[in-house]
Order: sequence, then structure tokens, then C-alpha cells
Amino acid sequence: MEDWSAATYLRFENERTRPAADLLARVPLERAGLVVDLGCGPGNSTELLAARFPEAELVGIDSSPDMLAAAAERLPAARFVEADVASWTPAARPDLIFANAVLQWLPDHETLLPRLIRSLAPGGALAIQMPDNLSEPSHVAMAEAARDPAWAARIANAGGARTKILSAEGYYDLLAPDAASVDVWRTTYLHPLDGAEAIADWCRATGLRPYLDPLDAAERARFLQIYTERLRAFYPEHANGKALLRFPRLFIVAIRR
Repeated sequence: MEDWSAATYLRFENERTRPAADLLARVPLERAGLVVDLGCGPGNSTELLAARFPEAELVGIDSSPDMLAAAAERLPAARFVEADVASWTPAARPDLIFANAVLQWLPDHETLLPRLIRSLAPGGALAIQMPDNLSEPSHVAMAEAARDPAWAARIANAGGARTKILSAEGYYDLLAPDAASVDVWRTTYLHPLDGAEAIADWCRATGLRPYLDPLDAAERARFLQIYTERLRAFYPEHANGKALLRFPRLFIVAIRR
């Protein structure tokens, strides 16, 4: 895929940062020496970590140069490293690995998550938030629009770029053997946005990328038009003109033995 766009991602910064804040609120650590923001993006989640643990060494990991540049500008005191999150291993044992809305892009959670928790210092925390929205209309409409004959041969299977995440029980069973405690919960946010166009704009920064990247400029514009029209049927505008984007997310906080 093409590089991520920090500017596009941050158009809905408040809404995207809220789950990170909710996740961090459930992390029980009083202090931390080394904190890693795995998949740090443009640094909005890293900023929360810096405020919570001002004395910690703070490292952000991401594969996107554009995201890392935005994060470094935002938090010059932190260290940001370009790396493949799927194969990343820490040089020293972190007290906190914070992974907000990144692991859903990576395969093989059955191996990845046990490896992450085992890399922590004893008593350290693995905090994860992942979108759980593949069955939501916002993503069903992507797959429907991708079946258009004009581009189906190239993008009909683009939805496979996202990992179908496990059940809450599945993650509990993965992490419990190495954990003193595992806290798993699910929250559904309802974001009031300015109609179907705003929902499409939200998805352009994340879920739509595997569909749009293989298309040329004219095809992208046509795809977005078809996709937006499909969204109107699922997300009617309410009395104040806002459409409510349902967004389920899965949260996990596991404490290393």
C-alpha cells in the first residue's frame, strides 16, 4: 500500500484519540521506565502516554515515514523509529507496550500477542485496542462497491488486508498463560459526523486504503462516489443533520507475570 497520510488521519483526531484515552485509563501502572507506542501513527496516542508517564523513556514505532514525521514534530522529546510492527522486538524490556488501532492490520495473532507480552518486564502491561467493525455497514459497503466490474479484478479481495480479529475469549486464552491478569472488554462508539461524505472521509484514512490504492485518480473518485451513495442507505441523517457512525472496538489490558 501507499504510505499513510497523517493529515487525512487527523481530520477526526478527537474521535480517533478517544479510544486510546479509554484504553490508557485502564492501564494500572503507577510509573514506567520504558514505554513503547506500537503503531504510534501521528503521535496523538503517544502524546497521551507522555502526559501519563512524564519520566518514562518514550519510543514510538511505525512503518509510515509520514506518520513518524508528524509524531516527531508533535513530540520532539520522544524517540520515533521506523520499523515493521509485525517483526519488531524491543532492545530492552518495556514496562508498557501500547498498541492502539494497529494490530488489526497484522496477521498471526496467535503468535504475535504471546510474543509481545513475553517481551515485557515483569509486572509490565500490554494494552491493545483494535477496531471490531468488519461486519459494520461502513465496511460491508466497501466490499459491495469493490464488486463493480470496472475494478473487481484488482480490489474484490482488498478487505483481506485487515485481519479478522479473534473473540474476546480467544484473546483471553492467548494471553492468560503469561499474565497475572487479563482485562478484555468491547465498546461501541457512536460518532456524530456530517453525513455520508464525512463517514467516507473518515474511512479514506484507514479501511478504504486497500481498496483505493490500486486505482487511478479517476477510478478513486468514482469508487468514493459509489461508496458514499451506499453509505446513505445505512447512515441516515438525524434531526441535527448528523449521521451516527457505529464503531465497535475491542480492548485488552494484560499484566505480565
